Amino acid sequence: MNDSIRLPEGFRFAGMNCGIKPAKSDLAMIVVDKAANGFGVYTQNLVRAACIDWNRSLTPLNGVRGIVVNSGNANACTGAEGIANNKQMAQIAADSLAGIGLPTKAKQMFVLSTGVIGRQLPMSSLEQGIPKVVSHLQNDAGAFDSAANAILTTDKNRKIASRSWQVGNQSFTIAAMAKGAGMIGPNMATMLGVLVTDFPVASEQGQSMLQRVVDRSFNRISVEGHTSTNDAVILLAADSAPGIQSVVAHDEFECYLLELSIELAKKIPTDGEGADHLIEIRVLGTQSDVEAERIARTIALSNLVKTAVAGADPNWGRIVSAAGYSGVSFDVEQTSLTLNGTKVFERGSPVAFDNKAVSKSIKNAVLTQIDLIVGGGRGSATHWTSDLTVDYVKLNAEYTT
Repeated sequence: MNDSIRLPEGFRFAGMNCGIKPAKSDLAMIVVDKAANGFGVYTQNLVRAACIDWNRSLTPLNGVRGIVVNSGNANACTGAEGIANNKQMAQIAADSLAGIGLPTKAKQMFVLSTGVIGRQLPMSSLEQGIPKVVSHLQNDAGAFDSAANAILTTDKNRKIASRSWQVGNQSFTIAAMAKGAGMIGPNMATMLGVLVTDFPVASEQGQSMLQRVVDRSFNRISVEGHTSTNDAVILLAADSAPGIQSVVAHDEFECYLLELSIELAKKIPTDGEGADHLIEIRVLGTQSDVEAERIARTIALSNLVKTAVAGADPNWGRIVSAAGYSGVSFDVEQTSLTLNGTKVFERGSPVAFDNKAVSKSIKNAVLTQIDLIVGGGRGSATHWTSDLTVDYVKLNAEYTT
């Protein structure tokens, strides 16, 4: 049990096994006692799971009741049957919640699925499992952990975080869970993320706020660059709270939301399939943040860079050359590169450095830091990715067999 997680008022959680997976938890519920506002950012893949189209049709959603999540089956590329099954999941959840005194319609429920593509959902398991998971809903750390565990697939570790703060004499909390270890590529890049808060977020501002946060967190991570069919980040927020109207309070909330989202986002490539290292790539000096992000992303998606880090090889030429084919114009003579705090390339020329010491700094730490300056512009961006190991190849070569 995780005793340190802080939970917002008015939310309940549960997770359990319903038979989609042989033994591990595979069904989760996140429910709000008083209908709230719901916002979502979803995959940009044209091949989408049924749940993505369902959620998009609802977002932003006033009067949301909650989210039902299954793992082990993506319900993607499953045709009309998959669409009907997704709708049925929402209806079963709504009926089950009504049975415990929370009147709910199917269109008040978001649905999330994750797992293997191209297989129909085992509806008999869900028809029995959803009412059962609803009966286990609680507002405590153990229930939150159970839900966070139930959304995982190939993850080694659950990914959770929370923040609490004061506005005047009122206390507010954000709690969040995520999953993702493979098929992680930007736009979206989280696989699944759920954020819940008792801070009031109005429907007219929440969607744009969440998009800004996602663009600077979950859309800045990758493992192998494969954008999933099921990626989604959903925010459930209270509809109102007395006295919380100021722009300053909402700006502060967005800062906490971004901080929390970056913390969660970084946990995904850290837990990347077969990964030994988290790689943080910071690019400075471009003419715009967009240009910096494009360079950082290109470096992050280079298999040569990723394998160099896996082997603790400070082969910095791979990094500079990746920046060079990013499509962003910059002056090589104004370009400098630092690896784990050691300058290896400065203003277009190599710098003598202790190769063994830098190699050791990569090998002996989880985090590898790449800092690239490409000029004097004000643009900047950070991207997080994982290294590429033999274990990644083995795991994905045998994923469904």
